Amino acid sequence: MSAASVPRCCLRSVLLPALALAGAAGLFATALANPPPQILRLGNGPEPETLDPQRGEGVSTLNLLRDLYEGLTGFSPVGEVVPAAADRWTVSDDGLAYTFHLREDARWSNGDSVVADDFVAGLRRSVDPATGSKYAQLLSPIENAEGISRGELPPDRLGVEARDAHTLRIRLVGPAPYLPGLLAHPAAFPVHRPSLAQYGRDFARPGRLVSNGAYRLGEWVVQSQVSLLRNPYYWDNAHTAIDEVIYVPTEDLASELKRYRAGELDCTYTIPMNQARWLRGLFPGDLHIAPYIGSYWYGYNLRRAPFKDIPKLRQALSMAIDRELIAGKLLQDAVLPAYGLVAPGTAGYTPQRPPWADWPRERRVAEAQRLYAEAGYGAGHPLEVELRYNTSEDHRRIAILIAAMWKQRLGVQTRLVNEEWKVFLQNRRSRAQTEVFRGGWIADYDDAGAFLNILRSFDSQNDEAYANPAYDALLAQAQQEPDAARRRGLLQQAEGLLLADNPILPIYYYESKHLVKPWVGGWRDNPLDIHYSKDLRLLPH
Repeated sequence: MSAASVPRCCLRSVLLPALALAGAAGLFATALANPPPQILRLGNGPEPETLDPQRGEGVSTLNLLRDLYEGLTGFSPVGEVVPAAADRWTVSDDGLAYTFHLREDARWSNGDSVVADDFVAGLRRSVDPATGSKYAQLLSPIENAEGISRGELPPDRLGVEARDAHTLRIRLVGPAPYLPGLLAHPAAFPVHRPSLAQYGRDFARPGRLVSNGAYRLGEWVVQSQVSLLRNPYYWDNAHTAIDEVIYVPTEDLASELKRYRAGELDCTYTIPMNQARWLRGLFPGDLHIAPYIGSYWYGYNLRRAPFKDIPKLRQALSMAIDRELIAGKLLQDAVLPAYGLVAPGTAGYTPQRPPWADWPRERRVAEAQRLYAEAGYGAGHPLEVELRYNTSEDHRRIAILIAAMWKQRLGVQTRLVNEEWKVFLQNRRSRAQTEVFRGGWIADYDDAGAFLNILRSFDSQNDEAYANPAYDALLAQAQQEPDAARRRGLLQQAEGLLLADNPILPIYYYESKHLVKPWVGGWRDNPLDIHYSKDLRLLPH
């Protein structure tokens, strides 16, 4: 029967379902060909201080910078050093020169080529005192870096050279096998020189920032969100799945957890540690707690009373606290008790501990009381001290418990001061008001020197103002030592000396703690807790 001979009512009954099926199939095909954009929403702790790679400092800021920019090297999802803007490198026989070959298809987010001179400019800018980089000393293995950062040499004396547009040579003061990992840090990122020339220090603002990473800056709404969009010029854009990354800042961990539970975040910055056991039961598949090479401590301001030149008092306060109680009961085993600076798991290193770390608690407390008395304090003359920390419920709870331990065991009277992150950093660095303050460090590369170097007398991260020439000398010797075993011995001597001087009060070693939705593909726990958004993808859910 031809279509012409079919009654109109019957023809309609046949054609409409067929057309509907054809339309649905077409929509399905269109959806497959044009899938909706993948938008990843990440909790990100404190508001970033800046998006300038040479001036960024906090972990939350570095998370953003690693998405926006790319160094010569990077890290794989499991934390191994891999090629990034450079596709390969070679090392001289004496270990004192590295030659990096940049990818010829590397581009800035405006389409400009990424060239070796961009890395020269970024590295020089990091060590230039005028920049005010808090990571200038991170680059101390590079020839003349320390002299430049101290203002003794001009930045153009740094041991970096563009041999041609795509070849960069770096000269070192001593063998540094960890250099490739170090160069993955934002302090070693390139700078877009035309933007820097046009805008100066303001080049990293929305509408101006030109980046070379997998993402470019979309918008930055203070205390609300920072959105990053895929960089279509990125050399590996074809393998990037996430189209937009929305970083959500918050210092209120309880609020972040609520947003995660409501489905507003795909991953949290961390978790409230007093809820770790509950979250293990509630989200057994989402909760990621893993080894992390980082340390948490209290620092003493050694420039002023009451801690200047009184190491006995500093040791007394350290011995009086119960780290096992803090880590186990207060923080629900989400961290490890710490007695030193270098975190366990750091490659090729055994962390040091003071002799009293293995004493029974009663003996520790008795010795703390003896040292406290020898320092000139007691019931009739108690120590009055200010303890400063940045906004966080966990920081507050730790401070309250430690103040109670000091009060109960020594009679110390402690005043707690809570400050917003940027204010806290400013006051800690000025040393004009601080006495005891919260400190912490996450290794920027997997080496004990990443921890120990920050307490050298001239290091920009040394807010304690610790200065011991013997300590500095040991680290300088380690930097020149080519033999790995001898270098490790020098670093261990340095940490032992540090613990005897007590410029810091170690409290715990970090473990990374995130809630991650099961549909976030590509997430791998690693000791550096670095997760590039370009390595992630959103699975159907």
